[in-house]
Amino acid sequence: MKRNEFINLCQNYSPYQGNKGHSSLTHKILAEVSSYHDSQTEKLPVIWLETNCSCDNNISIMNTTYPYLDRFLEETIDLLYSNTFMAAQGQDAVNNLKAAANKKAGQFTLVVEGAIPLQEEYNVVFITSQGEVSALEAVKWLGGLAKYVVALGTCASFGGPSAARPNLSQSVAVSEVLDREVINVSGCPVNADWFVGTLAHLLMYGRPELDNRNRPTLFYGYTIHRHCQRRSYFDNGNFAENLGEIECMFSQGCVGPKTRADCPYRKWINVNWPVEANTPCIGCTNPDFPDGSTPFFTPLSENSNE
Repeated sequence: MKRNEFINLCQNYSPYQGNKGHSSLTHKILAEVSSYHDSQTEKLPVIWLETNCSCDNNISIMNTTYPYLDRFLEETIDLLYSNTFMAAQGQDAVNNLKAAANKKAGQFTLVVEGAIPLQEEYNVVFITSQGEVSALEAVKWLGGLAKYVVALGTCASFGGPSAARPNLSQSVAVSEVLDREVINVSGCPVNADWFVGTLAHLLMYGRPELDNRNRPTLFYGYTIHRHCQRRSYFDNGNFAENLGEIECMFSQGCVGPKTRADCPYRKWINVNWPVEANTPCIGCTNPDFPDGSTPFFTPLSENSNE
């Protein structure tokens, strides 16, 4: 598949196509990755580090419906280290990480899930014989060796809930502690397709096109508002008076007009998304989430934008 065909697949995808489950974008991407491996033996080497976060992103990715997690791990990436998915623990895990980082230096993709606390006592990612290693130290070390750095989730991308007021841990985005480009895959949590699609693009085509927030335009090119199924209600001035009504929920605090993501047609687990479930979009992919969306259920001002 050519790169422009891959981009069209991502941007024109609809969960309504085909049989339920088998229409998932992840399924289609993995089919292309399998074809790619017919001529290329290498998978994408990945070191996945969890820092100051709720770990909701890896849970979201584990919930991918078809194909299941095992195919993603076996066919797309070579997972060299992961707090959650690896069997090794303790010093064995640290030894594996050091060996992988040195052997694959300049080749691996560093995935960071979670913000980076500058108050180091708030986060220790592992302990070595020399002492505790903080998220800040680990990310700077690995970020200097990686070919690509992917910030997974809004905390890693922009600070997110980890950096929300009063931010006692002084958490910041990954990009604020690394002097290099960071690809932001934001969301709280991310949709599995956004992450799998980004890694597949890195594997087969290299760096994807990014927006002004360093997010792949494959998935963050348009606002929620643009493709919302309730857009006609907004255009006609028909607004819900209460939560749960079928009209546009801009009056109930929906921040879709300033939120870039493809949730209306991407959906979650190919089944649903917040507005379809009768709750406003709260802007979880935005750089100012959650502080910029609160108080929830309060309408945006007319001049609000990302």
